[in-house]
Amino acid sequence: MNQLFLFPPAASLEAKGVDQLYFVMLGLSFAILALVFGLIVVFAWRYRAGSGARRSKLPGFYAHEMEIGWTLATLLVFLGIYGWSVEARQVHWAPPHGALNVRVVAKQWMWKFEHPSGAREIDALHLPLGVPVRLDMTSQDVIHSFYVPAFREKQDVLPDRIVTLWFTPSRLGQYAIRCAEYCGTNHSLMGGEVYVVTPAEYARWADRNADRSLPAAGARSFAALGCAGCHEARADLAPRLADLYGSKVALEGNRSVLADDAYLERSILDPRADIVKGYLPIMPSYRGVATPEEVSALVAYLKTMKSGRTP
Repeated sequence: MNQLFLFPPAASLEAKGVDQLYFVMLGLSFAILALVFGLIVVFAWRYRAGSGARRSKLPGFYAHEMEIGWTLATLLVFLGIYGWSVEARQVHWAPPHGALNVRVVAKQWMWKFEHPSGAREIDALHLPLGVPVRLDMTSQDVIHSFYVPAFREKQDVLPDRIVTLWFTPSRLGQYAIRCAEYCGTNHSLMGGEVYVVTPAEYARWADRNADRSLPAAGARSFAALGCAGCHEARADLAPRLADLYGSKVALEGNRSVLADDAYLERSILDPRADIVKGYLPIMPSYRGVATPEEVSALVAYLKTMKSGRTP
């Protein structure tokens, strides 16, 4: 049975809060619209030509009280909506630890996805039900915007930058992916589908489509780009990378960061963003040197680097 409704089904845990805020704002807009037009009709009738309505001037303090009252009321409503929206989106500022990390590359005119197992897909995204999902996204050419209406989630995807979006699928099914930013001639054709399946089905799919060669390709890029010259041969110049993934990294400025996928990619493309404590910022950026595919392979390789073992 087709849904004759303006909204797609809410298919993420975050969608409910977005819908509530939207309908409250819509209700307030209609209430204000009804009030304004209602007063127009009432005043037009009451003060029509020939009516006996009193037309003497109101005392000045009445006008001041009314002006101050509606200004304060509007301000309080605005602040309330602002606070509610900030609270609703605040949870998105820090993805939960252990979220499924999917790498996304936008390109005219397709979406390319890579899963932790190395499984890759184009214009299709398989996700497990009830598992938080973190998307680390970049663009290979122009600005795109990743949008899944059923999840009520949208995020601009920028060239030469990594942006993050996370959500938790809450409903099995197939949902449309759209590009919400005009990106060229075939913008309208840049879409795809999200397939939300059970965790067991996702595990089988990810294992069946796993790319076992990705870390090996990353090892070749690691050598070809000269990374080993500092990270393996000169410990005084660059930190060791064995056992790095998943650990806490001490940074300059008394900061620390978790060495996850986003950190590894950021360190390759923008090494000065997080300077490791005790080391000089001498690593060059590989932005524009390594392709998005090579960066994905490098991250996959770095995740496998353990003390005394390489893939």
